[in-house]
Amino acid sequence: MNYCLASCAFPSSHTTLLRNKLSPFLFRRNRSHQTLQLCRRNFQIRAMRAVIQRVSSSSVTVDGRIVSEIGPGLLVLIGIHESDTDADADYICRKVLNMRLFTNEATGRGWDQNVSSVNKICLFLQFTLYGFMKGNKPDFHVAMPPEKAKPFYASLIERFQKAYNKPDAVKGIETFSIGYKVNLVNDGPVTMQLESPQSSK
Repeated sequence: MNYCLASCAFPSSHTTLLRNKLSPFLFRRNRSHQTLQLCRRNFQIRAMRAVIQRVSSSSVTVDGRIVSEIGPGLLVLIGIHESDTDADADYICRKVLNMRLFTNEATGRGWDQNVSSVNKICLFLQFTLYGFMKGNKPDFHVAMPPEKAKPFYASLIERFQKAYNKPDAVKGIETFSIGYKVNLVNDGPVTMQLESPQSSK
């Protein structure tokens, strides 16, 4: 339904009154349209997502037990789409390892060095990066299902370790459980986002 408020058809006072009465409906209609557009965008995006945080320290705890821990470096939250492939993993790996997010201690120049200068990376599988709101409830069905995501995530860690050439410097999560506790001290704070290209999908 389309609404048209023509000031020439009504006196100005009538136009204002009519607009005030219709504005809640117009607002709801516009908000519904925006929600629909957002949902369509989430359906259309087919990329691996990464949220990269520069940290002074980070750890992941399950049932009170630390399962992964790093000092200065990068905490990388990984969202895997159901259609992601090795090409997406290669892109994210290459970009994360080469992002200049650190200060050159020798020269004092900021945004000059990549993570190799501090040696530590923690990769954490975060399926909620592919969640969107369906009404008031989050929907995660475009995220890669767990039975596929776990081996894909394991291969991603191996890819980082081989590319970085410092296997011990790249940490992941070996045990999957509900109720992770992620602790971090964000240095800066610095938080960046990446999405792999979608041209091949």
